[in-house]
Amino acid sequence: MIEKDTVRLLRECDAGVKMGVSSIDDVLDYVGSDSLSNRLKECRNEHLKLSGEIKKLLADYGDEGKAPNPFAKGVSRIKTELSLAVGESDAKVANLMTDGCNMGVKSLNRYLNEYKAASEVSKDITKRLIGLEEQLAADIRSYL
Repeated sequence: MIEKDTVRLLRECDAGVKMGVSSIDDVLDYVGSDSLSNRLKECRNEHLKLSGEIKKLLADYGDEGKAPNPFAKGVSRIKTELSLAVGESDAKVANLMTDGCNMGVKSLNRYLNEYKAASEVSKDITKRLIGLEEQLAADIRSYL
């Protein structure tokens, strides 16, 4: 049961990291402020670093990871494009990113509760990812 829950939790983290990186990539061209752009790039790099840890652990279990839900990814991209098409602004970017962070935190906490038998290492990675999402949302509030 531990291995099964561990792999499932890591797969959800993998999908979450990929979704986060993709979302940041989608909005970077619309950012006007250097400080917001730098914070988003920093967060993207932190996500990529965590992604490497997740991939290594998944490989140890013989698993290739998980892609983000294609529907969720598509809806996110459409929402971003529609929102930013009517006028780019850092406030709109911050709003979209905050919504994404909040959804990620909610989902990851749900998976932590669902996969209780997961290893402490996988739970720690999940908590670190939650922390990244919460910190980004807090850091960009001033742009809302």
